[in-house]
Amino acid sequence: MALKSAITFGLVNIPVNLNPAIKNNDTSFNYLHKKCLNRISYIKYCNHCKKNVNNNDLVKGYEYNTDKYVIFNDEDFEKIKSDEEKQIEIISFINIDEVDPIYFEKSYFLRTDGKNKAFSLFKKALTKSKKVALARTVIRDKTYYAILRFNEGNIIMTTLYYEEEIREYEETVEEKYTEKEMDLALKLIESMSGHFNPSEYVDDYQNKIKDAIDKKIDGKTIKKAKSKKTISVKNLMDALEKSLKEKTA
Repeated sequence: MALKSAITFGLVNIPVNLNPAIKNNDTSFNYLHKKCLNRISYIKYCNHCKKNVNNNDLVKGYEYNTDKYVIFNDEDFEKIKSDEEKQIEIISFINIDEVDPIYFEKSYFLRTDGKNKAFSLFKKALTKSKKVALARTVIRDKTYYAILRFNEGNIIMTTLYYEEEIREYEETVEEKYTEKEMDLALKLIESMSGHFNPSEYVDDYQNKIKDAIDKKIDGKTIKKAKSKKTISVKNLMDALEKSLKEKTA
C-alpha cells in the first residue's frame, strides 16, 4: 500500500505517493512437524509463571541491566513520536558522489495522482541541475534523511542510514607490489570492463529452488548441481598473467 506524503520545495507543496521500489522475491517455506507434516505454531510462554500467554498479557521492556527492565506502553511511545508532518522537506541540493552508497537504505518511487505541473517542473529542474535533493521526512513515525534523484522519468527517494548506524572498520595494511603486477592488474580490469545491465543478472538460487519445488511436486529426484572447477594459483604474478590470458584468448 502506497504511503501518502508531500514534497516541500521552498513554498511549493507537491502531494506524492511513496511506492516501495523493491519487492521480496525469495521463496518462503513453512516449518512442519516431521512426524505428521502439520504446520508448527509458535506459542508465547512465560518461563517464570510456567504458562502460555497471549498478546494482551505482553508489555514492551528495555533491559538496562541484567534482568532489570523499564516498561514502555503505547502512551509512552505516543509521547515521543515525531510531531512533524509526514512531508518530504528538501534541505539542500548536493552532488550524488558526495554520498557513499553504504548510507543507502530503502528506495521508493514517488508518484502523483494524475497530472501535476509542480511535480513535472521539479523533475525537469532536478535533471537540468545535475544534482540530487537532500531531504528530511517521517515514515511510520521514524525520521529519515533521504536522497531524491531523477531516474528514467521517475523521482526515486532513497532513505539514508544515520552515521551511528554504520559500523566502523579498520583500514587494511597496504602491501608492496611491483609495477608489472599493477600493469597486469590494470590490463585485466580493462579486459573485463563492461556496462551494468540489470536484466542480464538473474537470481540463480531462487530459480533452482522453484525448479526443485516443481520436481518435488511431480515426484522427481533433485540432482546435485555440478560445481565449477577452480584453479588455485598461489603466486600473484602467475595468477594475473593466467587470468589475463584467459580473458584475451
